Amino acid sequence: MPTIATAAILHQRGGPFGIETVTLADPGPGQVLVKVHACGICFTDIGVQNYEQGTPLPHVLGHEGAGVVLATGPGVTRVAAGDRVVLSYASCGSCPRCSAAAPQYCASFMALNYSGLLPDGSVPMAGADGPVYGGFFGQSAFASHALAYERNTVKVDGDEPFSTLAPLGCGMQTGAGTVWNSLAPRAGQSLAVSGTGSVGLAALMAAVASGCGPVIAIDRNPERLALAASLGATHTILADGRDLSAAIRAIVPDGIDFLVDTTGVGPVIRAGLEALTARGQLAMLAVTPPGTEITINPNVLLGGRHLRGAVEGDADPQAFIPLMLARHRAGQFPHDRLVTTYRLAQINEAIAAMRQGSAIKPVLLMD
Repeated sequence: MPTIATAAILHQRGGPFGIETVTLADPGPGQVLVKVHACGICFTDIGVQNYEQGTPLPHVLGHEGAGVVLATGPGVTRVAAGDRVVLSYASCGSCPRCSAAAPQYCASFMALNYSGLLPDGSVPMAGADGPVYGGFFGQSAFASHALAYERNTVKVDGDEPFSTLAPLGCGMQTGAGTVWNSLAPRAGQSLAVSGTGSVGLAALMAAVASGCGPVIAIDRNPERLALAASLGATHTILADGRDLSAAIRAIVPDGIDFLVDTTGVGPVIRAGLEALTARGQLAMLAVTPPGTEITINPNVLLGGRHLRGAVEGDADPQAFIPLMLARHRAGQFPHDRLVTTYRLAQINEAIAAMRQGSAIKPVLLMD
């Protein structure tokens, strides 16, 4: 029987979200119906809200959902009704990259996460005025209920608040995974983070937990830098127009071993590359607006330096979300300090606070 849900719907690119009632399709083979209790807001949601990325409208976004399983479709064995779960990105499970334990680079990633359609080509929701696209990152969790897949539904134990669990599905996974999986620094190696939003601070916390040193936070917001220091940054650099490469090298004269960039700003990335030590690595994580270009001096790469990207922290959510939760419980990943909660009806207010920098990780509560 179809589910009646309350959802935040985006009707116009650049416009606000409206709270409306939708009818959600029943779970089909391999699918899971989840009662969403909380959903984090990510800059990927804001990017789709404001820029054309092949995502049709009207659409229910939201891809950091957490809640309780209500029902499962045929073939689902990993989760059952009543399980507490965190939702992450969708992957097919059968393409060469999924088979090689790299589901974040799934050949069907765009179709499963951005197309707005279910695998059979149908639209997953209906509103008062007709079809409503969904399945965003295999969930569309800016809603009271979400239709997900067994592969992107991660069962969790314990009794942490859903507002603590929800951000693990994307933002925390992207930042922490880039450090723990993509870069894999050894204790004592140096690491800098450009941009101390939720993804950057997740990377910073992972670097601290890995025993990195020095750990440098770079931002133009002094309050964010103070928070970074309280989370374990040994040094902070205020991005106030100074030469960032020189500022980093003033701390580590031979150059930084690793740098995680969450800004997507060309001059910042170039400065970071020039601050790398020989064979150092810079990971770019920001999804930039269409038309963005970055120029670099290619000679910088001749020192064995690496400029790379990473999707979802090179993480398989089924293994990595429980790992983050375990480290959170051990006091090594206090990501709950970044969370500010809002009601679903306050979604536009929460997004405004995130864009202005007054909220680091807004999380919507559905109840």
